[in-house]
Amino acid sequence: MGGHHAASGAAAWVAIASTGPYTLGWYPLDATGILIGGMATAGTALVCDWDHRHSTVANSLPPLSNVIARGIENASGGHRQGTHSILGAAFFVVLAMMAGQIQVQTGWGLLSVGAGLLCMFMINIAAKALKLFPKSGFISNWIFALTMAGLVTWFAPHQWTWLPVSMLTGVVVHIVGDMITTGGVPLLWPIVIKPPRFLRKLPMLNDVWKANGAFSLPLLGRAGSRREWLVLIPVSAYAMVGMCVAAWASAKAHFPAAMVLGKTTVSRLLGAG
Repeated sequence: MGGHHAASGAAAWVAIASTGPYTLGWYPLDATGILIGGMATAGTALVCDWDHRHSTVANSLPPLSNVIARGIENASGGHRQGTHSILGAAFFVVLAMMAGQIQVQTGWGLLSVGAGLLCMFMINIAAKALKLFPKSGFISNWIFALTMAGLVTWFAPHQWTWLPVSMLTGVVVHIVGDMITTGGVPLLWPIVIKPPRFLRKLPMLNDVWKANGAFSLPLLGRAGSRREWLVLIPVSAYAMVGMCVAAWASAKAHFPAAMVLGKTTVSRLLGAG
């Protein structure tokens, strides 16, 4: 479900941050915020699966991402445990808030390095889930990640208050996405309340309250089912349209500044030569 989680996260961000037709406009941002936030939220919608050492997230920036995955897997009790709970969601949101506080004063101004690096990770995770990298090797992953880190830190909105919102949006989308499949999620982890034996045999209820204590509303059936694909086709289209509109508006807004920066850089290089 990696690609589906990513598409759902991007679509949710477009709906929340855009103010155009067919959007909610709950957290309105400019075109750059919508574009970068959409890419980041496509990644935050996958961080819950950092509890599995063989997941898309774990293989996004090897070997660093693999080491982190093993640590989270051990701390959270395994796949679809702690990271798929209310407590896990709170942890990731606090992490995003803390990253936003790491700033460095440079000759170019105050740079939000922590938020930029976290955003880099999220965008790279989304790119991996959408199969934009080759299956083997990791050099291209790191090149893309470092390039995005620079671009995001430079061009992203100065206020990074949207990053925790992006993290919360992505994590909630992921947990809800897993909850509406047959596997369910342990929302109250580390508290695990298993249903009494006589309730486990009742039709429908045993699908909602699992024997292992997980909760589920299996509207989409098993992960990867036809129902899931039918739902995700319009969701992906919505995300694509919203991101393309934001990309076009952002390009028009930043093109003059990018041209000036490019001319200045070339002039300095020629002068040094």
